Amino acid sequence: MNMMEAVRTVFSKYATFTGRARRAEFWWFVLFYIIVNFILGLIDSVLFGTTTTTETSFSAETDTPILSGIFWLATIIPYIAVGVRRLHDTNRSGWWLLLGFIPLIGAIILIVWFATGGDRGRNRFGDDPIDGSGGGDAGGEADYAETSIPKV
Repeated sequence: MNMMEAVRTVFSKYATFTGRARRAEFWWFVLFYIIVNFILGLIDSVLFGTTTTTETSFSAETDTPILSGIFWLATIIPYIAVGVRRLHDTNRSGWWLLLGFIPLIGAIILIVWFATGGDRGRNRFGDDPIDGSGGGDAGGEADYAETSIPKV
């Protein structure tokens, strides 16, 4: 999976919090997010000016991060969704994403979990995203077909 495939996948699953996301999908999207946010921050600085604290110091921050703010609004939901799906791949609940609100320690734990390989095969959140579809929930069509309940 390359960066464009990952970005396409994340945006096609814009608000999908079920299923699993492999490491490549997550980390390529994170890299895309960082690069685009950096570029938009530079454009914001050029178009809307920068903050100066004194005559001899300079800050690259802008007082009005309009473009990067719009980008953040457009990507916050898929960013959270791919994070939840990434945690699902490691057989953890998406609620663990709230660890990010604990300064430093929470971020370190999440980075380690995001970098950890996912479960091989099916887990409670769905198929393996490498071997299977990975896009469905754990109670998908495959489980239904294996039961003795007749399909309606």
